[in-house]
Amino acid sequence: MNFSAGKASRKWPFDVPACGERAMVTAGVALLLVFCAPGDPAVARKSDQGVWSDLFGQRRPRLRGALLPASVPLPKPRPADAPAIEIDKPAAAKQASPEADKPASEQAAPAPPSACRLALSDAIAVAPSIPDIHGPGGCGGEDLVRLEAVLLPDKNRVALKPAAILRCAMASAVADWIRTDMAPLAASLGSTISDLDNFDSFECRGRNRVAGALLSEHGRANALDVRALKLADGRSVSFTDRNVSRELRESVLHSVCARFSTVLGPGSDWYHEDHIHLDLMERHNNYKICQWNVWDPLPQVAPLLPAERPAEAPPSEAAAKPDAAATPQPSDTPPPPTKKRR
Repeated sequence: MNFSAGKASRKWPFDVPACGERAMVTAGVALLLVFCAPGDPAVARKSDQGVWSDLFGQRRPRLRGALLPASVPLPKPRPADAPAIEIDKPAAAKQASPEADKPASEQAAPAPPSACRLALSDAIAVAPSIPDIHGPGGCGGEDLVRLEAVLLPDKNRVALKPAAILRCAMASAVADWIRTDMAPLAASLGSTISDLDNFDSFECRGRNRVAGALLSEHGRANALDVRALKLADGRSVSFTDRNVSRELRESVLHSVCARFSTVLGPGSDWYHEDHIHLDLMERHNNYKICQWNVWDPLPQVAPLLPAERPAEAPPSEAAAKPDAAATPQPSDTPPPPTKKRR
């Protein structure tokens, strides 16, 4: 790379000494670098315009990082006796809210609890209220609760495992079903209910998890899928198990179809072969759907071979001959004439 003073004068906007002065300037700069400190005021004076002056009185551009001090000064530490600064986060959030600018008389009061929320008291269920959910595609709902357990009239507790996120009306219907119908059913079996097997409750999805399908009642927090009741003595009453008494399963079928607007179980579609779907979907004229086939128990041993021939059966040769009484005999009477159709 060729370098010359003439080219330098075209690249940097400061004066270049004449040809005779180059040696003197070079020697002077070398002496300054050796004997003078970078921060010596004789060498450089800081200016508000971002320039500095050398010993020759010429104003040069201040190169970035060339004349920085050895250490950057830091702010002084905060005194120990200084008062602490406290930030009121709720107050800051309140100031950011548009309701904070309104007078107290004009601010919207919190909505009072619904009639369903008041009826679903602590004496009936453990169901704390949760905030409203407004998800994509209409998912969610209002007046929601987390149904954790149902309290029976005898003070026994039926836990939902896991807890179900439901609308208050659906949670109230489930609690009433367990208290009124399922508790006597367990008593007829000589025990009490301990758990309800919750297969699914709120889930933002389409029907049967099919992409592009209509929004399921599960997406509206208006449905519950159940699989079994667990009794206090360790037994489990599965609603879709063929080995469970048919009479018991039919009694469960009649109870849920009388309370819920939609009941789907085995035989409705292959999505509900291992659980029972319950919801309170509103339809025209209060139309209800109850599709649950209570299947008979399967045979204990599959008939892999044909059954043995009964001892009182006739011999095979006699059974193969045609019966003489059943054989038609020839007749001398001619058959009646048949009419021709046009």
